[in-house]
Amino acid sequence: MNINPNRRFLLLSGKILVVVLTLFLLHQAIFTTPDTFLSWKQILHTALDSSLTGLFILVAILIPFNWGFEAKKWQLLGNKLEPMSFARAYRAVMVGLTLGFITPNRLGDYAGRVLELKSQQRLEAIGAIFIGRYCQLVATVLVGSLGLLYFILRFYWGQFPGVALSILFLLLVLCIAMLVLLYHAKAMVAVVAAIKPLRTLVHYVAIMGEYTSAEISRLLLLSLGRYFVFLIQFILLLILFGVRLNPVEYVSGVAGTFFLKSVVPSVSLLSDLGVRELSAMYLFGLLGEGRLHVLSASLSLWLLNIAVPSAVGLYFVLRLRLARKGVPA
Repeated sequence: MNINPNRRFLLLSGKILVVVLTLFLLHQAIFTTPDTFLSWKQILHTALDSSLTGLFILVAILIPFNWGFEAKKWQLLGNKLEPMSFARAYRAVMVGLTLGFITPNRLGDYAGRVLELKSQQRLEAIGAIFIGRYCQLVATVLVGSLGLLYFILRFYWGQFPGVALSILFLLLVLCIAMLVLLYHAKAMVAVVAAIKPLRTLVHYVAIMGEYTSAEISRLLLLSLGRYFVFLIQFILLLILFGVRLNPVEYVSGVAGTFFLKSVVPSVSLLSDLGVRELSAMYLFGLLGEGRLHVLSASLSLWLLNIAVPSAVGLYFVLRLRLARKGVPA
């Protein structure tokens, strides 16, 4: 494919900027907080010297499965726009992960996946990407609500039954509303069309209404599959770092943590960091677990599932080409 010199220069400059910014943020996130880093390093060293080292290896083995579920979702979503192999969908997810790493609330994920499409109707994929992310949010809220139910009944029902009942009712309404909206995505498109300042966006999100109930159910199952891979990874890391609980407490604590991380707004470039750690320390603190051990597990989860794959994704970003309609990428 012929690309004029100016366009080639801009593309190369963009790639270099992504590489530099990604590496800089990785450094900032891990090495510029000495106390946290040294504490985490010491606990990690102790954990890896224990008889449970195999758990860390198992968590690492699960990383490709985590993003594999996401790639399968994107393949199903993207096929509405153009035929897409699983390998190509996986590549798009990795590019999106890297670009999302350096943008608030992972907005770069949209750009990464759009750029991997071949057709000139790339921006029509925005609605497809949104549905995929919304499915993951629904999975998080459904399971997370059950996790929070455990904490509400155990720690708050006795002293604040009225407040606890109100929260439970709100969680139930939230779950039902999100499921109804998911299976009636055309309503979301209609809302966008009804709001005058947003009408110009209708063309880009119209695809959301084209997915059948069967396709939505499949997407939701894939989202739940990815969610449980994440949950298992977190539990294994908690065990590795010396957090000792019963199975219900493990699942409830992790599910509640993911729920709070997903619903609390964040404008941080490293949005996965901070909210999840605070949520994990609070919920597991209620269960009597030490702050640093929970923090170590949470940081390790972020490092293995977000930071490392983002660095690997730089390879795919550097190989990225801006394809035109009908031209292989």
